[in-house]
Amino acid sequence: MDQNLLNLRTFGDLKNAGYKIKPVRIEMRDNLLVLLRNKERIMPGIIGYDDSVLPEIENGVLAGHHMVFLGERGQAKSRIIRSLALFLDEYVPAVKGCEINDDPSAPICQRCRRLKMEQGDLLEIAWIGRDHRYAEKLATPDVSVADLIGEIDPIRVAEGRYLADEETIHYGLIPRINRGIFAINELPDLTEKVQVGLFNLMEEKDVQIKGYKIRLPIDVVFCASANPEDYTSRGRIITPLKDRFDIQIRTHYPKTLEHEILVMEQEATLPPESGMALRVPQFIKEIVAQITFEARGSNEINQSSGVSVRVSINNFESILSNAEKRAVINGENEIVPRVSDLHSLYASTAGKIELEYVGEDKKEGDLIERLINRAVLKTFDRYFKMDDPQLKKVANYFEGGWGVEVSDHSPSSDYTEPIREVEGLRESILSLGPFETPGLMAAASELIFEGLHLHQKLNKDREGGRFSYHA
Repeated sequence: MDQNLLNLRTFGDLKNAGYKIKPVRIEMRDNLLVLLRNKERIMPGIIGYDDSVLPEIENGVLAGHHMVFLGERGQAKSRIIRSLALFLDEYVPAVKGCEINDDPSAPICQRCRRLKMEQGDLLEIAWIGRDHRYAEKLATPDVSVADLIGEIDPIRVAEGRYLADEETIHYGLIPRINRGIFAINELPDLTEKVQVGLFNLMEEKDVQIKGYKIRLPIDVVFCASANPEDYTSRGRIITPLKDRFDIQIRTHYPKTLEHEILVMEQEATLPPESGMALRVPQFIKEIVAQITFEARGSNEINQSSGVSVRVSINNFESILSNAEKRAVINGENEIVPRVSDLHSLYASTAGKIELEYVGEDKKEGDLIERLINRAVLKTFDRYFKMDDPQLKKVANYFEGGWGVEVSDHSPSSDYTEPIREVEGLRESILSLGPFETPGLMAAASELIFEGLHLHQKLNKDREGGRFSYHA
């Protein structure tokens, strides 16, 4: 945007500068077309939707549609809706002091219409940024028509105005975001009364406030999010409101492990700089992401509520925290998560999954353990074949009566002796990559031991926080 425009102060200045004020839909459309022409990403940070959701959003913006996004929790619906604000102009002019960001060339509120008639080209303007042209509301049963649309202000009535006077209205959230984007999260949670008021405003542009009918031809693009289960005739949405949304876009969870890992890495809060190097083996990231994939495919978990991508993000943060704690306690110079840290994932997984059946024989901890075991086994099988000669040598070592102890408290130096003594172990570790540091070699050792155990080549005993592998 030309920064010189921000110096314009009156409607006359706008006209002399040749500035054309556009409806919101046209504004968003034009800015999207610029991004498409330049082959830029339209929504940076949105991963895994390039071939599914984003093309539908592009079509919706180009057509000027109101959009509703359907999906289970943790599918970036809110982030996508907030990203739509990027298609707005950086700044637009509005009548100065107007509660509803009135267009100075065609004001709709009574105050601004009067000022326009009185002042003409001298009508003062203010420039409002795109951050002030986006608003969202979480739908809850206590949200009222007054909150969203408006209410008669008794103070203004007490000042001498008539109830029929439009200027007695205290505008709600939607009129105050005029010439912008308004979003409602969990749309079906609104009461039927509010839903009726909303679709009237979207289509007919008129509303009734305390029996006083007013026209509100506001220029707003409406977006909403909802769980698919609620957004049906059997759910809590009224059919006329569904009809007012022009397109319905279905979101989904990451379809590949790579996309899950990218989201996890992008969103996770990493340990701050502390003089210790953070080294996370790729197989650890794959295990954490695979646990979420296993949960989404489990018939023991209620899939209608979904298994959020936040499971992967929080689990990743938990395993890093456990590894950081060990490094600090043992005075090590690197943070490397390993398989023995996976117990820290129980707490960050338990609150985010809903069991299909709950009873004495269905325990959350047992289910999480099964998910972790399946994830470790599948990850191990991506890196190793059980007929690998080096793996056979490792298994044969234990057949000779030897054993190895591991713990999430043990320093990496405790793994030096097993790596040196267990035949085939070092070679198996190096097949994972250039694992040179003690922490990385310890992490790789645990993956190999656990993989052999899950393939029933080794037994594993637990004593408190220590595990011993033996024949």
